[in-house]
Formats: sequence, structure tokens, C-alpha cells
Amino acid sequence: MLKVFELIGHYFILMGKVFSRPEKSAIYRRRILYEMEAIGIDSIGLTAIISIFIGAVITLQMCINLESPFIPQSLIGYATRETMILEFSSTVVALILSGKVGSAIASEIGTMRITEQIDALEIMGVNSASYLILPKIVAAVLFFPLLTILSIGIGILGGYLISCATGIMIPANYIEGLHFDFRPYSITYSLIKSAVFAYIITSISAFFGYYAKGNSLEVGKASTRAVVVSSVVIMIFNLILTQVLLI
Repeated sequence: MLKVFELIGHYFILMGKVFSRPEKSAIYRRRILYEMEAIGIDSIGLTAIISIFIGAVITLQMCINLESPFIPQSLIGYATRETMILEFSSTVVALILSGKVGSAIASEIGTMRITEQIDALEIMGVNSASYLILPKIVAAVLFFPLLTILSIGIGILGGYLISCATGIMIPANYIEGLHFDFRPYSITYSLIKSAVFAYIITSISAFFGYYAKGNSLEVGKASTRAVVVSSVVIMIFNLILTQVLLI
């Protein structure tokens, strides 16, 4: 238990360094743009592929399990929309990207640590924590909500395409369900969650990479710990945010 509190203490100390004494704004702008490409744009393909298949699977399962003359087919379109908006496109995509983005961040910073590149930055008077980590956090917080919107749209499209391709339901009924009882606040809720999860993934992954020690094997272990811990924290905050924002 003491080890957990020690890790939490080191984490907050590192975040204090990250958000203090930033370098020149021009340097940060360039690095933020670079990180937006590395973290966000490079994740579009994975997000799109996962979302379209999940949307299709949700629609198929709803059609199979709710096949009844007493249940309107439009309910399937409504359920697919709500599932994508409220949970999948923010939480599940974040869990998937924690493996891709989180491990990459931990490995990158961990490699810089064991090759003494971070020590060189400190010797030159550069706030290494802010220089390396802050652009990643800003880029992820800005881009993850865009990935969430993309995931929602593609997932809903996947449900529509599977209804057209298989004939398991009438596409017009699916569209009708998409319009039923739509609440714009659900989108806001999903975007808030995705921004919080983006911060969790980048900051925790950077933390484990920044304090990596030893050789390349230890960097691999730090990367694994980063993914596991960030995934657990995402689930905890998913519960908290749902309680605070929806109830």
C-alpha cells in the first residue's frame, strides 16, 4: 500500500514539473503539432476500423436478441446510437488507444531516460518534464474528442451498413431510431470523458517512462505497467464521471 502512495506522490510531483516553467511558446507549438500527428492522426485508422465493426456487431446483436413483434425495430437504431455515444466511443476507444498511444509514449520517454537524453536536457537547463510531456498531454486532450466524434459517426454508419447488407432489419427503421429522443448533452458528456481519458493515458504513460531505470528490458516493463495502470484508472474515472455528469 505504501508503494502505491509513493507512486502517486511521484506522479503529482512530476505533474507539478510538467505544468511549471514552460519553455518558449514557439517550441511548444511545433511539438504540439508533431504530437497531434503522432498521437491523433496516426490513430484515426485504428479508431475507424474498430468503430465500424463494433457498430455493426451492436446492431446485429440487438436484431437477434430483440426479435419480437412487440418490440419496434427503431429501438435498435436508438440503442446503437446511445451505446456508441455514451460508452463505446469514449471509454472503449480510450482503452484501446491506451495500448497503442500509452505504450508508445512510455517506450519513447523510457528510452530517452536510459540513454541519458533526459539528463542532457536537464544539464542544458531545459525543464525536461515540461518539454517532453506537456505537448503530448495537450495534443491528446485536443485530439481525442475529435476521435470520439469520428468513432460515433462511423459506428452508427456501421450499424446502418449492416442493416442494408444483411436485410436483418429495415434501414428506414434504423434511421428512425437514430432520431428518437436525441439529447445533445450526451455528446458533451462523451467529449468530456474522452478529454479526461486522454490526460490519464498520456500523463500516466509519460510518468512510467520518465522514471524508467536500467536497460531496454525495463523500458518494456514500464510500457506494460503504463498500459495496465492507465486502463484501470480510466475505468475508475469512467464510473466517477458517469456518477457526476449523468446522475
